[in-house]
Amino acid sequence: MSSEKPLRVLVAGLGNMGRSHALAYHRNPGFEIAALVNRSAVDLPAELAGYAVRPSFEEALKELRPDVASINTYSDSHADYAVTALEAGAHVFVEKPLATTVADAERVVAAARANGRKLVVGYILRHHPSWMRLIAEARALAGPYVFRMNLNQQSSGPTWATHKQLMQTTSPIVDCGVHYVDVMCQITDARPVEVRGMGLRLTDEVAPDMYNYGHLQVLFEDGSVGWYEASWGPMISETAFFVKDVMSPKGSVSIVMDEGAKSDDIDTHTKTAVIRLHRAETGPDGRFVKADEDLVMAGEPGHQELCEREQDFVLEAIRGDIDLSRHMDDAVTSLRICLAADESVRTGKTVRL
Repeated sequence: MSSEKPLRVLVAGLGNMGRSHALAYHRNPGFEIAALVNRSAVDLPAELAGYAVRPSFEEALKELRPDVASINTYSDSHADYAVTALEAGAHVFVEKPLATTVADAERVVAAARANGRKLVVGYILRHHPSWMRLIAEARALAGPYVFRMNLNQQSSGPTWATHKQLMQTTSPIVDCGVHYVDVMCQITDARPVEVRGMGLRLTDEVAPDMYNYGHLQVLFEDGSVGWYEASWGPMISETAFFVKDVMSPKGSVSIVMDEGAKSDDIDTHTKTAVIRLHRAETGPDGRFVKADEDLVMAGEPGHQELCEREQDFVLEAIRGDIDLSRHMDDAVTSLRICLAADESVRTGKTVRL
């Protein structure tokens, strides 16, 4: 692989995720950064300080003709940027959510197929060994399943400022929810059929038509049910802010968090610490046959290493011509569920899929 010419990549958006992905390209000999794109001046880590920062994505794309466009901007620009890049002949990595409407998400997938380019969506948990193990253990139990998941973030200062910026276009249950709904879909493999949502605006610092607390419920064709809860802001409780739990007739598998974990620590969102496996089988005396098993996930990758694994996959997908049909379809499905929940919040009605 090292003898092959590096893929030239244009990196758009230099927030938390964009910076991490840019560092991943910088450190990976399979990539060469053609330029960085950000509309405003931004402080960069020393490793990235030597790269040109362009203000216009479209102009940089036209002038530099990169092999790959990495789109890490705010959600409302994802679809247009991705389609423009795909039509210009570039492969695309785009942060989640893929788009802000299902129609736009389908438009991006159609452009990838029409132009014979790879489209990888930033589902970082798909590259995390512990989450891969959680999914495998849950599937081994067999369904139907109950999924209980949340990620509530007590945010202040710059983090709250970022959350308020995100909420100009995207609610917490859509922005964060696609990850965890994607995990549900990978475990059950059943078609989602019905979605319900509820939400509440807990602050006047966000627009009247936006809410910073949201909760969704999803029903699957195999009878599985799931809920997901997400919220942002200085008023959010840190009690049980991180629940990742899957139950089935044969038992349950859960992530057990470290004591003292904080909701505004980005590594908390992916680190699992311990996966607890509980089996429901009981003996003649009515007692459990097996004790709960704690799978200790030592040496887990942190946030930056996960971003590097994600870009390793992008490189492998392009160089190895991996079929990404299921990957793209799954990205649209998880977004469809979360947007249906958002619709349910706003209308007060259940959404049939």
